[in-house]
Amino acid sequence: MSRVQNAVIGSVKTVLGWMPERWLPGGTPDPLIGRHGEVGRQASRLDGPQKVQGKARFSAEVAMEGMCYAALINSPITRGRIARLDTAAAEAAPGVVLVLTHRNMPRLEIVPVMSITNMGAVGNSALPILQDDQIRYNGQVIALVLAETQEQADHAATLVGIGYEEAPARTRFEEAKSSARSLASIMVEKNQVSVGDAPRELQQAPYSVDNIYRTPGHNHAAIELHAVTTAWDGDALTLHDSTQAIAPTANALAKLFGVKREGVRVLSPFVGGGFGGKAFWDHQVVAIAAARIAARPVRLMLSREAVYRMIGGRTPTEQRVALAADHEGKFTAVVHTGYSVMPTYAVCPEQYSLGSRAAYRSKTYQFGQRHLDLDVVPNTYMRGPGESVGSFAMESAVDELAHQMAIDPIELRRRNEPDKHPLSGTAFSQRGVLEAYRMGAERFGWDQRSAQPGTRRDGEWLTGMGCATGSFPYVRMPAGAVRIHLTKGGQATVSCSAQDMGMGTSTVQSQHAADRLGLPLDAITFEMGDSDLPPAPMAGGSAQTVSIAAAIAAAADKLAGELLRLAGNASPVAGLRAGEVRLVDGSLVSLENPSRRDSFHAILSRAGREAVAVTASASAPLEMLKFAMQSMSAIFCEARVSEVTGEVRVTRLLGSFDCGTILNPKTAASQFRGGMIMGLGMALTEETLFDERSGRIMNANLADYHIPAHLDVPEIDVIWTGIPDPRSPLGARGIGEVGITGVAAAIANAVFNATGKRVRDLPLTLDKLL
Repeated sequence: MSRVQNAVIGSVKTVLGWMPERWLPGGTPDPLIGRHGEVGRQASRLDGPQKVQGKARFSAEVAMEGMCYAALINSPITRGRIARLDTAAAEAAPGVVLVLTHRNMPRLEIVPVMSITNMGAVGNSALPILQDDQIRYNGQVIALVLAETQEQADHAATLVGIGYEEAPARTRFEEAKSSARSLASIMVEKNQVSVGDAPRELQQAPYSVDNIYRTPGHNHAAIELHAVTTAWDGDALTLHDSTQAIAPTANALAKLFGVKREGVRVLSPFVGGGFGGKAFWDHQVVAIAAARIAARPVRLMLSREAVYRMIGGRTPTEQRVALAADHEGKFTAVVHTGYSVMPTYAVCPEQYSLGSRAAYRSKTYQFGQRHLDLDVVPNTYMRGPGESVGSFAMESAVDELAHQMAIDPIELRRRNEPDKHPLSGTAFSQRGVLEAYRMGAERFGWDQRSAQPGTRRDGEWLTGMGCATGSFPYVRMPAGAVRIHLTKGGQATVSCSAQDMGMGTSTVQSQHAADRLGLPLDAITFEMGDSDLPPAPMAGGSAQTVSIAAAIAAAADKLAGELLRLAGNASPVAGLRAGEVRLVDGSLVSLENPSRRDSFHAILSRAGREAVAVTASASAPLEMLKFAMQSMSAIFCEARVSEVTGEVRVTRLLGSFDCGTILNPKTAASQFRGGMIMGLGMALTEETLFDERSGRIMNANLADYHIPAHLDVPEIDVIWTGIPDPRSPLGARGIGEVGITGVAAAIANAVFNATGKRVRDLPLTLDKLL
């Protein structure tokens, strides 16, 4: 996140802007776009039977001979040092194997943190892990107790005597604003950006809004708690981990513990929810260190409280959004600035302003984020990071301006829809958000909305409708690789170290591989969840599907070339090159003359081979830099608000999505609905209560941190445009996180339409509406 990065990326974008699209890797549309096959079919999850029968094994369910169990001790203070440490009573307790503290922890380097310049890194924090007596945030791991049973470990942890010398801590949001930092870049974008004189336009415009919007911190609450089961065999390490970053975790552990990369094996075939939180934290490191010292397998599963206190979540934000418009409703100023928390040892900037930069056409712009350095658990990427909370602020402001101007909110958005990226001038690869609005408005019955707030009533209940735009950037991570093993009998195994957090990765990639290789779905086996397989990027940023798809496409091209080599001069396809054939119906077929074909069975039989295998990596994701690429949505909400109690009940939600090709309608609809439910929680219930006096999270449990329950979730309708993106693999874009963006704003706008009361601070609790 430096000026050098800005210069390098800017230069690359300039060069790519001059370069004809056909010169780029994948510069022509994927030939599978529009082809009817397995892709686009409502296939059921291939791992569904394993899960409903209880056969899917998660990381805390792996049995190992001689295993012992770990309990953690977390700091109750925010800043200071350990002044007294007495482990004798704990070490003498029944069943105790080891008490691990900074005194006997192996000396380790800092875990390389995630960054744009090091996509293979996985660390969330640049803090040392149990390396000294210093306390840097409330909840930091300060000891681990290992025992024969979990109960013995938990009891012995209470016997460790610890005294602290406290130091002043930075915990107050308002006080930290005076020393806020402004980074040179946010992700791959320049941070502070101004075009024209936005303040002047705000003063001169006939219509304008200028408000502060606040969102609280949020915590991860995956069904599966963070857990590891680990063992050493000499210098060989096996780690069963609940992680969304298998290959990067293996790389990090090899460097951290000074062993060969091929000696580290990370296994994670199933993850019970990740959403950005299941990456690399302190618990993996201390559990592995304890297993090495004790020479015993170790299982460590975090308590729910520990997840809240030592696994980073979303930072609070304070955002200023100002919009100005002329008499025709054309924007003359768009301003999105503000504050969020990001300690110097954290890596996630909570990029709330980035989505706004591509949202609307305007005469002038002003964007920028400032970061507060507080002594807290390092925040991390979470559920549509940045865009989810940023869309609440921007889309609430658009609704406010539409009300001021007495213009339908959809019409105001239509008048300011850009035809290219508003700041860079880069062409959109494909953008159909207005079509999503048209489809959504018709399906939802938007014409029944009353323009005047507070006019639809049923007894004490006021009803309103709201809408909002959601977006999330297209990301394809580099260096994804797959291996394809094709047998003479026409069975193919596609292998990579990808991870499945419940979204149906193996199902969708099997569908894709079937079409790419010209085989039926039941002939495909998709191997994943193992770092010994070809490396796949982490599952994050809604990037995994297209990243793996690009690698499968590259491997299929390489397979075609290898089959042509094996086919020999007697083959009907002799003399053709890989780009002149396609794999279809178990054969190599000439694109120019489909009568020229040779079956896989015949080719391998002539070559005396039972199988052929190839490994390939995807091309560099240059399309991300040449084109403006975003998944988009139009979110519609109907809400009822009680005049007596202020209670909000969302009665209907509809998401109309423009996300390129939908690869599997069944799994996609499930992902969209899941994201929208997260948006519902963000709007109405979720809030990390942080005590600024002690630096402690006060509601570190599911009883006090409220996530939507079944009765909170209304009817959710999901539709999509289905327009392929011609610059992406399969014409697809990410869908995992766009579902949450825009939802909170749509709900807040519906509440305003119902009551006439504008709430700019999430969550929308009843006290703010009375």
